[in-house]
Amino acid sequence: MPLTEIQAKKSNPREQAYKLADGEGLFLLVQPNGSKLWRMKYRIGGKEKLLSFGAYPAHRLAVARDKRSAAEALLS
Repeated sequence: MPLTEIQAKKSNPREQAYKLADGEGLFLLVQPNGSKLWRMKYRIGGKEKLLSFGAYPAHRLAVARDKRSAAEALLS
């Protein structure tokens, strides 16, 4: 099930960093200090890589999805 704007907004920091998955490799990383970062996981040549799209709420969910789509187009 895709991530919603409300879930992203209401995510609270925990003792350990955790991920809220949106789909197609995009996730919101919630840090223990309260920062929230958009990231995308992908593979090239069997090696896992990460892309960063910026911090939430400066980059909302719709913007992060647009950036993910643009990145997938460049990677293919």
